[in-house]
Amino acid sequence: MGKNFLEKIIEPILRVNLVIQVILALVLTYLNVKLGVVAFLIIIVLAVYYRKYAENKGHQLKEYADNITEEMDDSSRQFVAENPLPICMIDRDGAILWINHKFRTLFPQVELFNTNIQVVTNVKHSEFLPEDEVDAADSYVTVSTANKVYRIITSRMSDSDTRLLYWQDVTNWETLKSLYRDERPCTAYLSVDNYDDLVAATPDNKRSELAAQIEKMIRQWAAHYNASILRYSRYQYHLVFETRYYEKMEMEKFSILDEIRNIETEADFPVSVSIGVGVGAKSYDQLDEYAAAAMDLALGRGGDQAVIKKMNSVEYYGGRLQAIEKRNKGKSRIMAHALRPQIDQASNVIIMGHKRPDMDCFGASLGIHRMAVIRNKTAAVVINGRPESLDRIYDKAVGTGMYNFVSSEQALDMVNKDTLLVVVDTHRPKLTECPELLTRTEKIVVIDHHRRSEDAIENPMLTYMESYASSASELVAEILQYYTEKKSIDKMEAEALLAGIMLDTNHFSVKSGVRTFEAAGWLRRNGADITNVRQFFRIDVSFFKQKAALISSAQITGEGIAVAWTEDRDANMQVIAAQAADELLTIKGVRASFVAGINSQGITVISGRSLGELNVQTILEKMGGGGHLTTAGAQVVDPPAQAIMQIEDIISNLNK
Repeated sequence: MGKNFLEKIIEPILRVNLVIQVILALVLTYLNVKLGVVAFLIIIVLAVYYRKYAENKGHQLKEYADNITEEMDDSSRQFVAENPLPICMIDRDGAILWINHKFRTLFPQVELFNTNIQVVTNVKHSEFLPEDEVDAADSYVTVSTANKVYRIITSRMSDSDTRLLYWQDVTNWETLKSLYRDERPCTAYLSVDNYDDLVAATPDNKRSELAAQIEKMIRQWAAHYNASILRYSRYQYHLVFETRYYEKMEMEKFSILDEIRNIETEADFPVSVSIGVGVGAKSYDQLDEYAAAAMDLALGRGGDQAVIKKMNSVEYYGGRLQAIEKRNKGKSRIMAHALRPQIDQASNVIIMGHKRPDMDCFGASLGIHRMAVIRNKTAAVVINGRPESLDRIYDKAVGTGMYNFVSSEQALDMVNKDTLLVVVDTHRPKLTECPELLTRTEKIVVIDHHRRSEDAIENPMLTYMESYASSASELVAEILQYYTEKKSIDKMEAEALLAGIMLDTNHFSVKSGVRTFEAAGWLRRNGADITNVRQFFRIDVSFFKQKAALISSAQITGEGIAVAWTEDRDANMQVIAAQAADELLTIKGVRASFVAGINSQGITVISGRSLGELNVQTILEKMGGGGHLTTAGAQVVDPPAQAIMQIEDIISNLNK
């Protein structure tokens, strides 16, 4: 290397000098031959001398470079061997081939060629052998061993089958990160459900005792997690605690939900609480917003549960109790009085329910249509497609000529910024007949009886969501009672609303409270004929056979869960599955039922029912559905058998 380097520098100079000397020698020979011969001899001697000189200097330079290289290799070996960082070398199979002194001090038990890196780190050796070698130095694996935390950086050797692992002690850094994570604040709101009804049902001489019991249990639970707690009303509390204690609450599944039910009361329902927790926000304001939003979700889903709102997710715990029916109709009266001016100020009214509407959605839509007509407003009901089970009532409504049914395309042509959009029997944009309508106007009203979901319609002008109600038709019937002093509905609307109530209560056999029967009684007084309503529920033979086949194929687990499914397609599969699930609940020993089938669009529809011991809503929510504690549904793209397997897996995980 030294010789070549020297030649590259000297040879061009020698060539130029040699040419000049030869030219001068030729001139001298021309003038004097003897002097010319002497000159040529001198040139030859000088050329040989310079060649020898270059060779000697090249050898000396090479020896110097070799010595430097040897010294650098020794330094490198010394650097690696005595490095303050633990370093080891592994082969493709993870066997430790070489270690430095620091590594030997930390792990004296390691035997070269006999100890695998997995024994030391509890991490598979493949984790240290990234397939992409380009950025291997930038990737690392963090392991905990010997009461220390190490960040292990991988370096590829010239031989691709071996790797050098550099162990960087990041214990202090990880400890600091853990402290930061554990000590970040969380905030929560806690509310005692139906506190006024609970106190009203308690004798005067026991009210203070009951209030003290509730207060004591809540404060003891908060103290268990070192939470700061402030009561800001008779039944509402605000808590602040560290993230480490939130994780403990989560592990214990918010035990206060179960503990507080053990308080004995004079009421016909137990004490329950709702909790909204905000976690992982970037500021205190945002943290409080998370907690408030979580509280709204908990209350909107019927209470008796904890809802945790994080930056990108929402989690639910509890929700085992059926929502308690409120005896006071004050909210219905307020809603009626608030809705009337909104209709008066609107240019027109569009009513929209969920996709493939059922009788409850249809009946509620006709009720709102009547409210618009009473105030002399143009109204339209959006319906794109409907199941065959709705044909009878739909044809009868069309035959009256009183209602305007439109498609999504027609509704989009009708809507403007002054249009009032009323959404009934759903509050989730993706489930509506035409989600685009929600973006065309800011005047939106939501009337629904399902438990609130996290993807609810944002910022509606009015919201009337009561999960205790049997149906959206019951809520609309109550609003109509206070909407006008005159007889406010036609016979057709009364029968449609009564049909909606009967559908969602399975003919008043489930989820029927005092207010449900009061609404049904009011509809009967306004002309609803029960014989005509029963006509809407008549089915053909094929429908009955399909339902019977589903029920006969049902399997019942040891936990009292009945499941059934079919691969057959049917336009009425949603109704068939719902009725089959209802029937399976009548079997002795069955606590909950799930039925799945395929509708005419090739989508798997699932219906879940329970007697209240199992929350079918939280189960089907995990599959993109929703509903109530005892009644829920979902639609998925997976085949029915696979969907039922997913449900069984969810239930088994809940029991762990």
